[in-house]
Amino acid sequence: MSIQGDAIRLGQFLKLADVVEAGSDVKGLLTGGMVRVNGDVENRRGRQLVPGDEVQVPGEQLRVG
Repeated sequence: MSIQGDAIRLGQFLKLADVVEAGSDVKGLLTGGMVRVNGDVENRRGRQLVPGDEVQVPGEQLRVG
């Protein structure tokens, strides 16, 4: 997935990647420890992602492009 600019917030990225239907659905994934960024559990919806970052959610591995 390509992004415009230097960074994108994790919540926005998950929504654009169709991992969640609404931004509010991201909170459930994060509080459950189900999201990893570059191998580390992430709980911040506003985490800034940059090209090359890898995001893992159950059943999917995504790369910010």
